[in-house]
Amino acid sequence: MTDRYDLPAGFRWGVSTAAYQIEGAVEEDGRGPSIWDAFCERPGAVKNGDSGRVACDHYRRWPEDVALMKGLGLDGYRFSVAWSRVQPEGRGKANAAGLDFYERLVDGLLEAGIAPLPTLFHWDLPQALEDEGGWMQRETAFRFAEYAALVADRLGDRVPAWITLNEPFVHMVFGYALGIHAPGHGLMLDALPVAHHQLLGHGLAAADLRSRGLDVLIANNLTPVRAASEAAEDRAAADAYDALHNRLFMDPLLLGRYPDLSAYGVGEDLHGAVRDGDLELIAGPGLDGLGVNYYNPTRIAAPTDPGLPFTQAPIEGVPHTHFGWPVVPDGLHELLVGLRERYGDALPPITITENGCSTDDAADTDPLDDSDRIAYLAGHLDALARAAADGIDVRGYYTWSLLDNFEWAEGFSQRFGLVHVDFDTQVRTPRASYAWYRDLIVDHRAGRGRE
Repeated sequence: MTDRYDLPAGFRWGVSTAAYQIEGAVEEDGRGPSIWDAFCERPGAVKNGDSGRVACDHYRRWPEDVALMKGLGLDGYRFSVAWSRVQPEGRGKANAAGLDFYERLVDGLLEAGIAPLPTLFHWDLPQALEDEGGWMQRETAFRFAEYAALVADRLGDRVPAWITLNEPFVHMVFGYALGIHAPGHGLMLDALPVAHHQLLGHGLAAADLRSRGLDVLIANNLTPVRAASEAAEDRAAADAYDALHNRLFMDPLLLGRYPDLSAYGVGEDLHGAVRDGDLELIAGPGLDGLGVNYYNPTRIAAPTDPGLPFTQAPIEGVPHTHFGWPVVPDGLHELLVGLRERYGDALPPITITENGCSTDDAADTDPLDDSDRIAYLAGHLDALARAAADGIDVRGYYTWSLLDNFEWAEGFSQRFGLVHVDFDTQVRTPRASYAWYRDLIVDHRAGRGRE
Protein backbone atom coordinates (compact mmCIF):
# COMPACT_ATOMS: atom_id res chain seq x y z
CA MET A 1 0.00 0.00 0.00
CA THR A 2 1.32 3.45 -0.90
CA ASP A 3 1.27 6.58 1.22
CA ARG A 4 -2.00 8.44 1.44
CA TYR A 5 -1.73 12.18 1.72
CA ASP A 6 -4.10 14.13 3.94
CA LEU A 7 -5.86 16.16 1.30
CA PRO A 8 -9.44 17.48 1.28
CA ALA A 9 -12.50 15.43 0.46
CA GLY A 10 -13.28 15.74 -3.23
CA PHE A 11 -9.62 16.42 -4.05
CA ARG A 12 -9.13 15.94 -7.79
CA TRP A 13 -6.29 13.83 -9.18
CA GLY A 14 -5.20 14.43 -12.75
CA VAL A 15 -2.51 14.72 -15.38
CA SER A 16 -1.64 17.53 -17.78
CA THR A 17 -0.51 17.74 -21.41
CA ALA A 18 -0.38 20.38 -24.16
CA ALA A 19 -1.52 20.25 -27.77
CA TYR A 20 1.70 20.94 -29.66
CA GLN A 21 3.66 18.66 -27.39
CA ILE A 22 1.57 15.54 -28.05
CA GLU A 23 -0.92 15.89 -30.92
CA GLY A 24 1.17 15.79 -34.08
CA ALA A 25 -0.96 15.80 -37.26
CA VAL A 26 0.04 19.39 -37.92
CA GLU A 27 -1.55 19.44 -41.38
CA GLU A 28 -4.62 17.31 -40.69
CA ASP A 29 -8.22 18.44 -41.05
CA GLY A 30 -7.53 22.04 -41.95
CA ARG A 31 -5.16 22.93 -39.09
CA GLY A 32 -3.17 26.06 -39.84
CA PRO A 33 0.50 26.61 -38.97
CA SER A 34 1.41 27.83 -35.49
CA ILE A 35 4.46 29.71 -34.29
CA TRP A 36 5.93 26.42 -33.11
CA ASP A 37 5.70 24.92 -36.59
CA ALA A 38 7.68 27.88 -37.90
CA PHE A 39 10.14 27.92 -34.98
CA CYS A 40 10.97 24.24 -35.42
CA GLU A 41 12.01 24.95 -39.00
CA ARG A 42 14.74 27.35 -37.88
CA PRO A 43 18.14 25.67 -37.99
CA GLY A 44 19.43 25.18 -34.46
CA ALA A 45 16.27 26.41 -32.74
CA VAL A 46 15.31 23.00 -31.32
CA LYS A 47 17.68 20.36 -30.02
CA ASN A 48 18.51 17.67 -32.59
CA GLY A 49 16.25 19.38 -35.12
CA ASP A 50 13.19 17.81 -33.46
CA SER A 51 9.66 19.09 -34.06
CA GLY A 52 6.07 18.40 -33.04
CA ARG A 53 4.98 17.29 -36.51
CA VAL A 54 4.25 13.81 -35.15
CA ALA A 55 5.07 14.12 -31.43
CA CYS A 56 3.00 11.41 -29.66
CA ASP A 57 0.47 11.13 -32.52
CA HIS A 58 -2.22 11.83 -29.93
CA TYR A 59 -4.50 13.23 -32.63
CA ARG A 60 -4.96 9.67 -33.91
CA ARG A 61 -4.18 7.71 -30.75
CA TRP A 62 -6.28 9.65 -28.26
CA PRO A 63 -8.53 6.63 -27.41
CA GLU A 64 -5.42 4.72 -26.29
CA ASP A 65 -4.33 7.68 -24.19
CA VAL A 66 -7.76 8.05 -22.59
CA ALA A 67 -7.60 4.35 -21.73
CA LEU A 68 -4.26 4.98 -19.99
CA MET A 69 -5.88 7.79 -18.03
CA LYS A 70 -8.79 5.57 -17.08
CA GLY A 71 -6.30 2.95 -15.91
CA LEU A 72 -4.85 5.54 -13.54
CA GLY A 73 -8.29 6.21 -12.10
CA LEU A 74 -7.99 9.94 -12.76
CA ASP A 75 -10.62 12.50 -11.84
CA GLY A 76 -9.47 15.04 -14.41
CA TYR A 77 -7.38 15.65 -17.50
CA ARG A 78 -5.90 19.01 -18.34
CA PHE A 79 -5.15 19.39 -22.04
CA SER A 80 -4.87 22.35 -24.38
CA VAL A 81 -6.78 23.28 -27.50
CA ALA A 82 -4.67 24.17 -30.54
CA TRP A 83 -5.89 27.61 -31.64
CA SER A 84 -4.83 26.98 -35.24
CA ARG A 85 -6.99 23.84 -35.40
CA VAL A 86 -10.01 25.97 -34.55
CA GLN A 87 -9.06 29.08 -36.51
CA PRO A 88 -6.30 28.26 -39.00
CA GLU A 89 -5.63 31.97 -39.60
CA GLY A 90 -6.31 33.04 -36.04
CA ARG A 91 -9.56 34.80 -36.92
CA GLY A 92 -12.90 34.19 -38.62
CA LYS A 93 -15.28 31.28 -38.48
CA ALA A 94 -14.44 28.02 -36.79
CA ASN A 95 -12.87 25.10 -38.59
CA ALA A 96 -15.49 22.44 -37.86
CA ALA A 97 -13.09 19.51 -38.32
CA GLY A 98 -10.74 20.91 -35.69
CA LEU A 99 -13.52 21.31 -33.17
CA ASP A 100 -14.76 17.83 -34.02
CA PHE A 101 -11.49 16.41 -32.68
CA TYR A 102 -11.86 18.13 -29.33
CA GLU A 103 -15.50 17.11 -29.13
CA ARG A 104 -14.51 13.47 -29.64
CA LEU A 105 -11.84 13.82 -26.96
CA VAL A 106 -14.19 15.48 -24.46
CA ASP A 107 -16.90 12.91 -25.02
CA GLY A 108 -14.36 10.10 -24.65
CA LEU A 109 -13.12 11.55 -21.38
CA LEU A 110 -16.62 11.92 -19.99
CA GLU A 111 -17.45 8.36 -20.97
CA ALA A 112 -14.35 7.26 -19.02
CA GLY A 113 -15.46 9.26 -15.97
CA ILE A 114 -12.70 11.87 -16.37
CA ALA A 115 -13.50 15.58 -16.17
CA PRO A 116 -11.96 17.60 -19.02
CA LEU A 117 -10.10 20.78 -18.06
CA PRO A 118 -9.13 22.56 -21.29
CA THR A 119 -6.48 25.25 -21.57
CA LEU A 120 -7.24 27.65 -24.39
CA PHE A 121 -3.70 28.92 -24.99
CA HIS A 122 -0.56 26.89 -24.34
CA TRP A 123 1.96 28.86 -26.40
CA ASP A 124 0.92 27.80 -29.94
CA LEU A 125 -0.27 31.09 -31.47
CA PRO A 126 -1.46 30.84 -35.08
CA GLN A 127 1.43 31.97 -37.29
CA ALA A 128 -0.90 34.29 -39.19
CA LEU A 129 -1.39 36.36 -36.03
CA GLU A 130 2.33 36.37 -35.30
CA ASP A 131 2.87 37.75 -38.80
CA GLU A 132 0.75 40.71 -37.66
CA GLY A 133 2.80 41.20 -34.48
CA GLY A 134 1.51 38.42 -32.22
CA TRP A 135 1.07 39.22 -28.55
CA MET A 136 2.98 42.47 -28.99
CA GLN A 137 -0.23 43.72 -30.62
CA ARG A 138 -3.34 44.60 -28.63
CA GLU A 139 -5.54 43.16 -31.37
CA THR A 140 -4.38 39.64 -30.51
CA ALA A 141 -6.23 39.86 -27.18
CA PHE A 142 -9.51 40.41 -29.03
CA ARG A 143 -8.77 37.60 -31.46
CA PHE A 144 -8.15 35.32 -28.47
CA ALA A 145 -11.53 36.16 -26.98
CA GLU A 146 -13.20 35.43 -30.33
CA TYR A 147 -11.47 32.06 -30.49
CA ALA A 148 -12.39 31.22 -26.89
CA ALA A 149 -16.04 31.90 -27.67
CA LEU A 150 -15.96 29.54 -30.65
CA VAL A 151 -14.59 26.70 -28.51
CA ALA A 152 -17.10 27.37 -25.74
CA ASP A 153 -19.93 27.41 -28.29
CA ARG A 154 -19.10 23.80 -29.14
CA LEU A 155 -18.01 22.39 -25.78
CA GLY A 156 -19.40 24.64 -23.06
CA ASP A 157 -22.40 22.39 -22.45
CA ARG A 158 -20.07 19.58 -21.31
CA VAL A 159 -17.06 21.43 -19.90
CA PRO A 160 -17.82 23.52 -16.80
CA ALA A 161 -14.33 24.90 -16.09
CA TRP A 162 -11.74 26.48 -18.42
CA ILE A 163 -8.16 27.68 -18.16
CA THR A 164 -7.49 30.69 -20.35
CA LEU A 165 -3.69 30.93 -20.48
CA ASN A 166 -0.79 28.69 -19.58
CA GLU A 167 2.27 30.34 -18.04
CA PRO A 168 2.07 33.79 -19.63
CA PHE A 169 5.33 34.71 -17.86
CA VAL A 170 7.25 31.91 -19.57
CA HIS A 171 5.71 32.68 -22.96
CA MET A 172 6.65 36.35 -22.66
CA VAL A 173 10.19 35.76 -21.43
CA PHE A 174 11.22 32.71 -23.43
CA GLY A 175 9.28 33.56 -26.58
CA TYR A 176 9.51 37.34 -26.85
CA ALA A 177 12.25 38.58 -24.48
CA LEU A 178 14.97 35.93 -24.87
CA GLY A 179 13.97 34.19 -28.09
CA ILE A 180 14.67 30.63 -26.93
CA HIS A 181 11.03 29.60 -27.55
CA ALA A 182 8.67 30.46 -30.37
CA PRO A 183 8.20 33.02 -31.82
CA GLY A 184 11.91 33.57 -31.17
CA HIS A 185 12.22 37.32 -30.54
CA GLY A 186 14.96 38.90 -28.43
CA LEU A 187 13.16 42.02 -27.25
CA MET A 188 14.26 41.90 -23.60
CA LEU A 189 12.28 44.49 -21.57
CA ASP A 190 10.57 45.76 -24.70
CA ALA A 191 8.56 42.51 -24.54
CA LEU A 192 6.52 43.72 -21.53
CA PRO A 193 3.43 44.61 -23.63
CA VAL A 194 3.13 40.85 -24.20
CA ALA A 195 2.29 40.47 -20.51
CA HIS A 196 -0.51 43.00 -20.69
CA HIS A 197 -1.98 41.77 -23.95
CA GLN A 198 -2.09 38.18 -22.69
CA LEU A 199 -3.82 39.30 -19.50
CA LEU A 200 -6.20 41.48 -21.50
CA GLY A 201 -7.01 38.44 -23.62
CA HIS A 202 -7.69 36.52 -20.43
CA GLY A 203 -10.04 39.23 -19.19
CA LEU A 204 -11.96 39.42 -22.47
CA ALA A 205 -12.31 35.64 -22.73
CA ALA A 206 -13.21 35.31 -19.04
CA ALA A 207 -16.09 37.76 -19.43
CA ASP A 208 -17.56 35.68 -22.24
CA LEU A 209 -17.05 32.36 -20.46
CA ARG A 210 -18.63 33.65 -17.27
CA SER A 211 -21.62 34.95 -19.21
CA ARG A 212 -22.26 31.28 -20.07
CA GLY A 213 -22.11 30.21 -16.41
CA LEU A 214 -18.65 28.65 -16.80
CA ASP A 215 -15.78 28.76 -14.30
CA VAL A 216 -12.55 30.49 -15.29
CA LEU A 217 -8.99 29.78 -14.16
CA ILE A 218 -5.54 30.78 -15.31
CA ALA A 219 -2.41 28.61 -14.96
CA ASN A 220 0.56 30.67 -13.79
CA ASN A 221 4.12 29.45 -13.43
CA LEU A 222 5.00 30.67 -9.94
CA THR A 223 8.16 30.39 -7.91
CA PRO A 224 9.15 31.32 -4.35
CA VAL A 225 11.96 33.84 -4.70
CA ARG A 226 14.83 33.56 -2.25
CA ALA A 227 17.50 36.20 -1.79
CA ALA A 228 21.03 34.80 -2.03
CA SER A 229 21.88 36.51 1.27
CA GLU A 230 20.51 38.99 3.79
CA ALA A 231 22.48 41.80 2.14
CA ALA A 232 20.27 44.73 1.14
CA GLU A 233 21.41 44.45 -2.49
CA ASP A 234 20.38 40.79 -2.72
CA ARG A 235 17.03 41.42 -1.05
CA ALA A 236 16.29 44.30 -3.42
CA ALA A 237 17.20 42.12 -6.40
CA ALA A 238 14.92 39.34 -5.12
CA ASP A 239 12.05 41.81 -4.78
CA ALA A 240 12.62 43.00 -8.34
CA TYR A 241 12.62 39.46 -9.68
CA ASP A 242 9.49 38.54 -7.71
CA ALA A 243 7.71 41.54 -9.24
CA LEU A 244 8.56 40.35 -12.75
CA HIS A 245 8.03 36.61 -12.43
CA ASN A 246 5.15 36.37 -9.98
CA ARG A 247 3.43 39.67 -9.28
CA LEU A 248 3.29 40.92 -12.89
CA PHE A 249 0.88 38.07 -13.64
CA MET A 250 -0.90 37.89 -10.27
CA ASP A 251 -1.44 41.44 -9.00
CA PRO A 252 -3.59 42.58 -11.95
CA LEU A 253 -5.83 39.53 -11.56
CA LEU A 254 -6.27 39.71 -7.78
CA LEU A 255 -5.48 43.33 -6.87
CA GLY A 256 -6.43 45.18 -10.04
CA ARG A 257 -3.03 46.81 -10.53
CA TYR A 258 0.47 46.09 -11.77
CA PRO A 259 3.37 45.85 -9.31
CA ASP A 260 6.09 48.45 -9.08
CA LEU A 261 8.46 47.80 -11.99
CA SER A 262 10.56 50.91 -11.51
CA ALA A 263 13.64 48.71 -10.99
CA TYR A 264 13.32 47.96 -14.71
CA GLY A 265 12.78 51.59 -15.67
CA VAL A 266 9.19 50.76 -16.63
CA GLY A 267 6.09 52.74 -15.69
CA GLU A 268 2.60 51.52 -14.83
CA ASP A 269 1.53 51.61 -18.48
CA LEU A 270 4.05 48.90 -19.54
CA HIS A 271 5.48 50.84 -22.46
CA GLY A 272 2.10 52.32 -23.34
CA ALA A 273 0.23 49.03 -23.52
CA VAL A 274 -2.23 49.72 -20.66
CA ARG A 275 -5.35 51.72 -21.48
CA ASP A 276 -8.21 53.03 -19.38
CA GLY A 277 -10.49 50.22 -18.22
CA ASP A 278 -8.06 47.42 -19.02
CA LEU A 279 -7.18 46.57 -15.42
CA GLU A 280 -10.82 46.49 -14.40
CA LEU A 281 -11.49 44.06 -17.22
CA ILE A 282 -8.52 41.87 -16.31
CA ALA A 283 -9.51 41.66 -12.65
CA GLY A 284 -13.21 41.21 -13.46
CA PRO A 285 -15.08 39.61 -10.57
CA GLY A 286 -12.00 37.53 -9.67
CA LEU A 287 -10.91 34.04 -10.61
CA ASP A 288 -12.93 30.91 -9.88
CA GLY A 289 -9.67 29.11 -9.33
CA LEU A 290 -5.92 29.59 -9.69
CA GLY A 291 -3.82 27.03 -11.49
CA VAL A 292 -0.31 26.88 -10.04
CA ASN A 293 2.49 25.34 -12.08
CA TYR A 294 5.39 24.71 -9.70
CA TYR A 295 8.78 23.21 -10.46
CA ASN A 296 11.38 24.91 -8.25
CA PRO A 297 12.27 28.00 -6.22
CA THR A 298 14.47 30.75 -7.65
CA ARG A 299 17.54 32.13 -5.87
CA ILE A 300 18.40 35.71 -6.70
CA ALA A 301 21.48 37.88 -6.09
CA ALA A 302 22.41 41.48 -6.82
CA PRO A 303 22.86 42.26 -10.52
CA THR A 304 26.09 41.65 -12.39
CA ASP A 305 24.66 42.66 -15.79
CA PRO A 306 23.67 46.33 -16.08
CA GLY A 307 20.71 45.35 -18.25
CA LEU A 308 18.70 43.71 -15.44
CA PRO A 309 18.24 44.45 -11.73
CA PHE A 310 18.96 40.87 -10.63
CA THR A 311 21.16 37.83 -11.22
CA GLN A 312 19.97 34.25 -10.90
CA ALA A 313 22.10 32.24 -8.50
CA PRO A 314 22.32 28.43 -8.31
CA ILE A 315 20.52 26.42 -5.64
CA GLU A 316 23.12 24.04 -4.28
CA GLY A 317 23.05 21.06 -1.98
CA VAL A 318 19.87 19.54 -3.42
CA PRO A 319 19.19 16.92 -6.11
CA HIS A 320 18.57 18.11 -9.66
CA THR A 321 16.35 16.68 -12.37
CA HIS A 322 17.68 15.55 -15.75
CA PHE A 323 16.72 19.05 -16.94
CA GLY A 324 19.04 20.53 -14.31
CA TRP A 325 16.21 21.96 -12.21
CA PRO A 326 16.72 21.86 -8.42
CA VAL A 327 14.38 19.53 -6.55
CA VAL A 328 12.97 21.49 -3.59
CA PRO A 329 9.55 20.11 -2.61
CA ASP A 330 9.29 22.43 0.38
CA GLY A 331 9.25 25.32 -2.09
CA LEU A 332 5.68 24.37 -3.00
CA HIS A 333 4.55 24.78 0.60
CA GLU A 334 6.52 28.04 0.83
CA LEU A 335 4.90 29.31 -2.37
CA LEU A 336 1.31 28.52 -1.38
CA VAL A 337 1.62 29.98 2.11
CA GLY A 338 3.24 33.07 0.59
CA LEU A 339 0.36 33.52 -1.85
CA ARG A 340 -2.13 33.52 1.02
CA GLU A 341 -0.03 36.01 2.96
CA ARG A 342 0.16 38.33 -0.04
CA TYR A 343 -3.40 38.12 -1.37
CA GLY A 344 -5.51 37.12 1.62
CA ASP A 345 -9.20 36.73 0.85
CA ALA A 346 -8.61 37.64 -2.80
CA LEU A 347 -6.77 34.34 -3.33
CA PRO A 348 -9.09 31.82 -5.03
CA PRO A 349 -9.03 28.04 -4.55
CA ILE A 350 -5.82 26.54 -5.90
CA THR A 351 -5.23 23.59 -8.19
CA ILE A 352 -1.71 22.42 -8.92
CA THR A 353 -1.96 22.29 -12.70
CA GLU A 354 1.64 21.21 -13.37
CA ASN A 355 4.31 19.53 -11.26
CA GLY A 356 6.71 16.86 -12.40
CA CYS A 357 10.25 16.08 -13.44
CA SER A 358 12.25 14.78 -16.36
CA THR A 359 14.35 11.65 -15.93
CA ASP A 360 17.35 10.25 -17.76
CA ASP A 361 16.54 7.50 -20.25
CA ALA A 362 20.15 6.75 -21.14
CA ALA A 363 20.79 3.47 -22.95
CA ASP A 364 22.36 1.91 -19.86
CA THR A 365 19.35 2.56 -17.63
CA ASP A 366 15.89 1.05 -17.42
CA PRO A 367 13.52 3.75 -18.77
CA LEU A 368 10.61 2.21 -16.88
CA ASP A 369 12.28 2.28 -13.46
CA ASP A 370 11.76 5.94 -12.57
CA SER A 371 12.24 5.89 -8.84
CA ASP A 372 13.56 9.47 -8.97
CA ARG A 373 10.20 10.61 -10.36
CA ILE A 374 8.30 8.75 -7.65
CA ALA A 375 10.43 10.42 -4.99
CA TYR A 376 9.87 13.80 -6.64
CA LEU A 377 6.10 13.42 -6.74
CA ALA A 378 5.92 12.03 -3.21
CA GLY A 379 7.90 14.94 -1.82
CA HIS A 380 5.75 17.53 -3.54
CA LEU A 381 2.51 15.87 -2.50
CA ASP A 382 3.72 15.88 1.07
CA ALA A 383 4.41 19.62 0.78
CA LEU A 384 0.95 20.12 -0.74
CA ALA A 385 -0.68 18.21 2.11
CA ARG A 386 1.16 20.39 4.63
CA ALA A 387 -0.15 23.48 2.85
CA ALA A 388 -3.68 22.08 3.06
CA ALA A 389 -3.18 21.41 6.77
CA ASP A 390 -2.13 25.05 7.13
CA GLY A 391 -5.46 26.14 5.71
CA ILE A 392 -4.64 26.68 2.04
CA ASP A 393 -7.67 25.83 -0.12
CA VAL A 394 -6.20 23.25 -2.52
CA ARG A 395 -8.60 21.43 -4.83
CA GLY A 396 -6.49 19.19 -7.05
CA TYR A 397 -3.12 18.00 -8.37
CA TYR A 398 -2.36 17.48 -12.06
CA THR A 399 1.07 16.03 -12.60
CA TRP A 400 3.14 16.85 -15.67
CA SER A 401 2.84 14.69 -17.63
CA LEU A 402 0.89 11.66 -18.79
CA LEU A 403 3.25 10.97 -21.69
CA ASP A 404 6.80 11.65 -22.73
CA ASN A 405 6.41 14.45 -25.26
CA PHE A 406 7.98 17.17 -27.37
CA GLU A 407 9.62 19.37 -24.74
CA TRP A 408 9.76 22.63 -26.69
CA ALA A 409 13.33 23.78 -27.46
CA GLU A 410 14.69 20.61 -25.84
CA GLY A 411 12.90 18.44 -28.40
CA PHE A 412 12.53 14.84 -27.28
CA SER A 413 15.57 14.89 -24.99
CA GLN A 414 13.60 15.49 -21.78
CA ARG A 415 11.10 12.85 -20.68
CA PHE A 416 8.41 13.84 -18.18
CA GLY A 417 5.91 11.02 -18.66
CA LEU A 418 4.33 8.56 -16.30
CA VAL A 419 4.14 6.64 -19.58
CA HIS A 420 7.22 6.01 -21.72
CA VAL A 421 6.77 6.72 -25.43
CA ASP A 422 8.93 5.17 -28.13
CA PHE A 423 8.83 8.02 -30.63
CA ASP A 424 9.81 5.72 -33.52
CA THR A 425 6.98 3.23 -32.98
CA GLN A 426 4.59 5.29 -30.80
CA VAL A 427 4.37 2.35 -28.39
CA ARG A 428 3.28 3.50 -24.92
CA THR A 429 4.61 1.66 -21.87
CA PRO A 430 3.63 2.65 -18.31
CA ARG A 431 6.56 3.34 -16.01
CA ALA A 432 6.81 2.43 -12.33
CA SER A 433 5.51 5.91 -11.50
CA TYR A 434 2.29 5.13 -13.36
CA ALA A 435 1.55 2.23 -11.02
CA TRP A 436 2.61 4.31 -8.00
CA TYR A 437 0.28 7.18 -8.93
CA ARG A 438 -2.58 4.74 -9.66
CA ASP A 439 -2.17 3.07 -6.26
CA LEU A 440 -1.89 6.43 -4.51
CA ILE A 441 -5.21 7.53 -6.00
CA VAL A 442 -6.89 4.25 -5.01
CA ASP A 443 -5.60 4.44 -1.46
CA HIS A 444 -6.54 8.08 -1.03
CA ARG A 445 -10.11 7.44 -2.15
CA ALA A 446 -10.35 4.43 0.12
CA GLY A 447 -9.20 6.51 3.07
CA ARG A 448 -6.34 4.16 3.86
CA GLY A 449 -3.59 5.76 5.92
CA ARG A 450 0.13 5.60 5.69
CA GLU A 451 1.97 2.41 6.45
